Amino acid sequence: MSLHVTRPTISQLRVLAEAAVTDELTYSPVGITAGSTAPPGYRYGHWSRDLGNGRPVFERASEALGDWRMQTTSGLIVAHPGPPTVGTVVAMAAPLPVGYIDVVCRVVAVDDQNDRFGFTYGTLQVHPEQGEESFAIAIAPDGTVTVEVTAVSRSRHPLARAVPPVTRRLQHIATNRYLDAMQSLAAE
Repeated sequence: MSLHVTRPTISQLRVLAEAAVTDELTYSPVGITAGSTAPPGYRYGHWSRDLGNGRPVFERASEALGDWRMQTTSGLIVAHPGPPTVGTVVAMAAPLPVGYIDVVCRVVAVDDQNDRFGFTYGTLQVHPEQGEESFAIAIAPDGTVTVEVTAVSRSRHPLARAVPPVTRRLQHIATNRYLDAMQSLAAE
């Protein structure tokens, strides 16, 4: 786990991403966010929010998700090589109450359909958690557009395991920032 008192640069994060290209995922099996429960020892969370109605809202939200704007608008610093594709390694720095923490993930799934767009990434060695996080934009037959975030994870780093309520609270804050960011991006 890498902590910074000052904001890391995109260049520093790119170095982390490049170094992690051959890293193995820190959990198994891949696809654990696709179910509705978590494996033993993991926490499961699923959140959603309505974004509006109609194909234009769906297209704006899908584009924002594919450009990593949900993450950047929520406060993360993101170094990525382009749109999420399976195998893409992304390095991010997440703000903490004091400083930043580095997190590096690999995209393990992409869902690109007429009524749904999203991707899932899994944790690599530079991450305080183990597991997956999935992000999706969906449009229902009645035109309602929603954003969904699903996380299945457990604390990996000893510091994160030492203070589980703080870890859960930080994840809750991050998820709400994701949802708020996407609501703003879909409305533009």
